[in-house]
Amino acid sequence: MAPTISTDTTPSPSRRHPTVPPVPWWRRPWILPLALFSVTFLLYSVPPYLSLDPADSRLPIPESPSWYFPMLLTHIFGGALLTLLVILQVWPWLRTRHPVVHRWSGRMYVWSGIPLVGIPALLIAPFSGTGASSQIGNTVWAVLWLTFTLLGYVMVRRRRFAEHRDWMLRSFALIYGIAFNRVLLIVLMMVMSPRLETVYDGDFDALGLDVGTASGFLSWVVPLLFVEWWLKYHRRPRRRRNPTHAT
Repeated sequence: MAPTISTDTTPSPSRRHPTVPPVPWWRRPWILPLALFSVTFLLYSVPPYLSLDPADSRLPIPESPSWYFPMLLTHIFGGALLTLLVILQVWPWLRTRHPVVHRWSGRMYVWSGIPLVGIPALLIAPFSGTGASSQIGNTVWAVLWLTFTLLGYVMVRRRRFAEHRDWMLRSFALIYGIAFNRVLLIVLMMVMSPRLETVYDGDFDALGLDVGTASGFLSWVVPLLFVEWWLKYHRRPRRRRNPTHAT
């Protein structure tokens, strides 16, 4: 008797993997505020540097080295690009429905961010005109951002996607620390304003210098600590797949 050939192409129950439907974009209420915050920050921070004139800079520009201002411009314009790319990277709906966009925007984040943001930050940090505290803080920021970003890329190349997400979230926290600095600076100035006359003798610039140094440090440390807290305590545990046995 000839063997019967089955034409049923339905996968057996043991080989099926349950698929979780993507969460609709409107159920991620933080995406729109994040995008608006990013655009608002860029509209405020970037225009003064479009003239390419050091006199329009919001930061003090040292007289030497001569390449400081070009490196600062590279860092600022590159940071503007990365601030927009982060929105695409952390949007779960886009990552699920359009993974190609997620992959290519991620590659652009890494391979444009390293030469345009990380390395320029590392070069100009020791020459910051806002004092030794800022020089040290900015150097640590640059080293950490480069480390987190490269580790995130290495993990995805090794297909260790969970660790890839963790390292990239740390990288994103440092990028958004630049924007968060503007908000934190205003808050700290309001908190410290009662000391303007008693401690600083009405010298608003001296108060701003001290507060700016603290804000520049806290603006990336606080988001990074929040990410670490979230990764440890509030991220949902990943579902374990039921082992399949060959029959």
